[in-house]
Amino acid sequence: MKIIAYQGEPGAYSEAASKLIFKEDIELSPSATFEIVFNKVKKGKADFGVVPVENSLYGSVFETYDLLKKYSLKIIGELNLQINHYLMSNKKYKLKDLKKIYSHPQALGQCSQFLNALKDVSILPVYDTAGAAKMIAENPVANEAAIASKRAAEVYGLKVIQGNIQNNSENYTRFLVISKKATGVSSSNTKTSICFELKSMPGALFRALSVFALRDIDLTKIESRPIAKKTFEYVFYIDMKGNLADKRIKNAINHLKEISHSLMIFGSYEEGKTFSG
Repeated sequence: MKIIAYQGEPGAYSEAASKLIFKEDIELSPSATFEIVFNKVKKGKADFGVVPVENSLYGSVFETYDLLKKYSLKIIGELNLQINHYLMSNKKYKLKDLKKIYSHPQALGQCSQFLNALKDVSILPVYDTAGAAKMIAENPVANEAAIASKRAAEVYGLKVIQGNIQNNSENYTRFLVISKKATGVSSSNTKTSICFELKSMPGALFRALSVFALRDIDLTKIESRPIAKKTFEYVFYIDMKGNLADKRIKNAINHLKEISHSLMIFGSYEEGKTFSG
């Protein structure tokens, strides 16, 4: 039986993604933070981890990028999950009666239009959407609510006040599957992820992107993150279409190494399928 670590409490969106990816014969390992997920995988306490890396409306999950580099783990898969947010509480309060609403900062951002329309309500960030639901269930206070998944309402016995409160129905989160070891992939729909720190030279970023453009390699994601103790210097993360076994991908990476201080390969994996929430 495989052990799958994810961030959050039972009912979290990462739990749903884990079940969709691995289906049956798994043991789920809820974790309080993203770093605990990475640590469990690194130390062999979990076979795999499932972590969000970007949302179609709210952007990148920067902590995931930073931890990928810190722990040097491999990416072996991905999945895109439609996110539908629900407002829930111990009682089915009217919106005008609510005083406090709790959820993860990303969920609050994804529901900003709904929340901004409410009057005299305190919006309070917590570590996890399902964790917010659990808190409301275990410490019931009048006129307080949480934003989480519909499953979280079922898990913690909460009443749904209103469903589908996100700003846009086209709200998807991309999840990565992380592992200590890379796995081979033969699918034609393959992606490869890397990160690199460029040498200081004129036009360095242009040269870096050119190694892919010259070989007609399609880049699907570019992200930059600041380097600690190096003011205004950055690590660049790239996802590209193609497999490390492809000659043009190999040549592009070898070319990129020539203008980089360091380069880390996270691996090749099949492009993720998209599931409705």
